[in-house]
Amino acid sequence: MRLGVLDIGSNTVHLLLVDAHYGGAPIPASKLKMPLRLAEHLTIDGRIDDDAVDQLIGFIRQGQQLSEDKGATEVMVFATSAIREAGNGEDVLRRVRKATGISIDVLTGEAEARMTFLAVRRWFGWSTGRLLVVDIGGGSLELASGVDEEPDVAVSLPLGAGRMTRSHLVGDPPTADSLRELRRQVRAEVAAVTGRILRVGEPSMAAATSKTFRQLARIAGAAPSTDGMFVRRTLSITDLQSLVNKLSGMTEAERTSLPGVSAGRAGQLVAGAVVAESVMDLLDIKELVICPWALREGVILHRLDRLTE
Repeated sequence: MRLGVLDIGSNTVHLLLVDAHYGGAPIPASKLKMPLRLAEHLTIDGRIDDDAVDQLIGFIRQGQQLSEDKGATEVMVFATSAIREAGNGEDVLRRVRKATGISIDVLTGEAEARMTFLAVRRWFGWSTGRLLVVDIGGGSLELASGVDEEPDVAVSLPLGAGRMTRSHLVGDPPTADSLRELRRQVRAEVAAVTGRILRVGEPSMAAATSKTFRQLARIAGAAPSTDGMFVRRTLSITDLQSLVNKLSGMTEAERTSLPGVSAGRAGQLVAGAVVAESVMDLLDIKELVICPWALREGVILHRLDRLTE
């Protein structure tokens, strides 16, 4: 069957259509995305502005048309931290439902972590043993660890790359003081949950998903996306520590010249690197293996599992 998943994230709104069946890997069939950056469309009182809602409705309508044209039998629509935390989140959901007929499922942070963990577990398989998964989005950081398809522990923290950039970093390049304050807060929040993560057991493999980690790995020398999704890509703590120093001394424009870095993400890359480095250091992770599957694939796999119940 052909299924779709429409992901309303803090940075982008992304539709992925796949050919999928139970027991098999979802095969991408078509996709559509827009860099809406909902978190940057907040009013002073924390509400998503009308322009962003109108753009979101327009994208969903495009997604509906594409899904119909491509023969999708079902499209799952979900939102993460941007709508979850907006002061008018319920109003946004009502406006979208009235304009498109679509009901958006707002995931909790823990659900994000669990769905992402499922995708990574299925990608690497049981031979990896205990698996630790790290995912940095625009609004939040997710951590999960387990030996099965359901993690033993799943945590979400408000440490997304976009959020931390907006709340802490000043200047271009960022000032030393703002970097120091960013690092202090990130480490304090990550340290508060390390006990929960480590208590369930030492991981046999640590894996990372998200655009932030793919970009950092690419800058550190990992294979480009054109080499395909089955090429092994990694990011070491040593390389990442060097990258934090390098990136923090560059302007946003200079970062766009680095391999794999898009203009739309260059501004968030320093904060993302600081969060990533803090997690790897505090959880004593020497190397992360980059997984091409993440939350969207996890939602699809979870739906396929339910269809067989």
